[in-house]
Amino acid sequence: MIGAVATTPGPAADVVRITDLAEPPPPGPGEVRVRLAASTVNPSDLVTVSGAYGSRTAFPFVPGFEGVGVVTAAGPGVRGGMVGRRVLPIGSAGNWQEARNLSADWCVAVPDDIADRDACFAYINPLTAVAMVDRHITGGTRAVVVDAAASTIAGHLAELLRLRGIAPVGLVRGSGTGAVADPSAWAAVLDAEDPDAPARLREALGGPTADVVFDCVGGPGGVHLTEVLRPGGVLVHYGLLSGVPLPAACFAGDRGTRVEMFRLRDLVHSGRTPLADLFRPVFGHLRQGRLRTRLGGSHRLGDLEAVLGSPGRGGAKPLITFP
Repeated sequence: MIGAVATTPGPAADVVRITDLAEPPPPGPGEVRVRLAASTVNPSDLVTVSGAYGSRTAFPFVPGFEGVGVVTAAGPGVRGGMVGRRVLPIGSAGNWQEARNLSADWCVAVPDDIADRDACFAYINPLTAVAMVDRHITGGTRAVVVDAAASTIAGHLAELLRLRGIAPVGLVRGSGTGAVADPSAWAAVLDAEDPDAPARLREALGGPTADVVFDCVGGPGGVHLTEVLRPGGVLVHYGLLSGVPLPAACFAGDRGTRVEMFRLRDLVHSGRTPLADLFRPVFGHLRQGRLRTRLGGSHRLGDLEAVLGSPGRGGAKPLITFP
């Protein structure tokens, strides 16, 4: 079979190569074999390939945190009914290959009415958005700021906030309101690179009145984001697109504000909530046409190297299909 292997740390377009791989051996105790139907490229894949998580990444390895496939074999001790079931194989990389073995406990059953095209993207962005909104948006939340508003996950956040009667203020970088998926979901969309951005943000909010800020960028701009929080407000930090950590000033909490780190890995690996329960609301939203991901084209696995060299724009993500 074929797969995509990250040979060394570095930019994915430079270090990921399509290669022939041996078929997985028969599944061991508690394991299943999943034949992949589709996968995609997520920023978390690119960050991992870059070597940012060196302490838990051994090269060479097969990337790919998201995907959907069918269980084709089960090892000893796996409960009946798994073979033939469509699942999301999650919890670790490895979905940029035609088939893989993994623990049956890390396979999330996909409902029959959720198409592969939607199931493939159900993990990282939708689950993160649902979990953060459930955790940080209460009945008293009125004003919310979302950084990187043109990203897929920001669009998911805007959808979920609208269900709660909240139109957030979004921040983009240099591309204006047209970069967001649905401009009507936002109270305002501002250019974070505008020198007057801090003043415009305060104007849009009516002062330092934000209850919650969702930030996946980091960097020095985080100071302005904490400054618009009301006393007791929270900045939810869940990514580092800038590659630069939040400044220490963000954590001072002079007005009772705070920074909370959200890591999807901590949620799914904690074991406190069964995976099926975590994904149930995500599948419910997908049934209603929400939390869908804009496609940046459909490509076969053998073309993945070219896809990595031409990243999608505007939050669109490629659908990688398998033979």
